[in-house]
Amino acid sequence: MLFETEHDAKMSRTRNRPLVRGLLSRRAAILFAIATGIFGTGLLWNGVNPTTALLGAGNIVLYGFAYTFSKRVHPINTWIGAIVGGIPPLMGWCAAASQYSTTVASLSDPSTIAAEAKELLLTEQAAGGWLIAALLFAWQFPHFFALSHGVRHEYASAGYKMLTSSNIPMAARVSLRYSFVMFPICIGLSYYQVTDPAFIATSSMINGWMLKEAVRMWRLNGEKGSARALFWASVWHLPIVLVLAMVQKKGLWSRAWNGVFGEPELEEEWEEDL
Repeated sequence: MLFETEHDAKMSRTRNRPLVRGLLSRRAAILFAIATGIFGTGLLWNGVNPTTALLGAGNIVLYGFAYTFSKRVHPINTWIGAIVGGIPPLMGWCAAASQYSTTVASLSDPSTIAAEAKELLLTEQAAGGWLIAALLFAWQFPHFFALSHGVRHEYASAGYKMLTSSNIPMAARVSLRYSFVMFPICIGLSYYQVTDPAFIATSSMINGWMLKEAVRMWRLNGEKGSARALFWASVWHLPIVLVLAMVQKKGLWSRAWNGVFGEPELEEEWEEDL
């Protein structure tokens, strides 16, 4: 990162980054960041919708400044980073849902931008987007705390305030808590008809695996390979749950069946002459 080259140089997992090694100048990095930020936001604004563009622009600021600078101040940085990770799927939801939006946002009329954001983010139909965002938010705690456990001393020596560097038992409890939260999130996806009811059962199996490893990390304080086991469980957990959600999307297979074999014919009702 542009603001962290001095600190990144002290860690094995970041010391080979282009800025740290001097393969990329700070000026080039700044110009690239500004150009891609402006172009990307403009592309989303004109090609998708203003709500998605504003979420993306806000996430750039949140990651580049709030998260980056909080890493050397307080362990709350992980929670800020988790929000950053949860916003992209919410952006995807807003992008897809815009085809059903009844509001046409215009830069010349700010009220339409607010109305569109309300329709895409604050209605019952938006629940699925928030649940997927919550899934990504919650997942990052068992994933990152398990990952950072093995290099916690490097984080501390580099000046980063990570929870695993200062309070391993608390990091393990937080990992356990958010591993458990995966269950109601997946149930919610089925409740709001984003997925079929069977998703509750299939997702519970992979959620149960990660919860099992989180319990083990909590009991052993990350020792005896428990942190590494949770890390690998989290690596497999997220793609499997998301693939299951796609495969078990509400109505997917009935639409596929109808697409191949056609819509079922409705039986005509005949009234009998009395």
